[in-house]
Amino acid sequence: MRLQQFNRKQFMLITLLTSIWVHASEVFRYFVLVMPRTKTFFENRTGIAEMSWGIFAIWGLWDTLLTALIVFLFWLYAGTFGNNFKSVLVSGTLSWLFFFVLFWIGSANMGTTYWEMLLITLPLSWLETLIAAYIASKLYANTPKQSIV
Repeated sequence: MRLQQFNRKQFMLITLLTSIWVHASEVFRYFVLVMPRTKTFFENRTGIAEMSWGIFAIWGLWDTLLTALIVFLFWLYAGTFGNNFKSVLVSGTLSWLFFFVLFWIGSANMGTTYWEMLLITLPLSWLETLIAAYIASKLYANTPKQSIV
């Protein structure tokens, strides 16, 4: 088996392009589904779920880190098992488990959200990571391969 050499430029470009989807999905899910429910959950507190430029910067960093993990896990898995649907499914699901399942179960366990919120956020975030892994698979398929001899 020939191992594919890790190409940082290619990785960064694919991460950047894939992050467009992740950012759009995160913003939609937050403003349409999560923010209204969070404000209801904390109805007696002010300043909850508010947005500022600082929060957007942190959120952008979070989304970029998530995207980099998805793209890197896809690259690792596809390098061994090929660029196929199984690689998309495994890398998207692992990324989802690392980021969203841990975050939302931790949030619900600490009482900062209600457990029913997970019925909305977890399936949508899984779909988000699967689509991101699919985008990465298509972008990797369209780039020239470099091998370690």
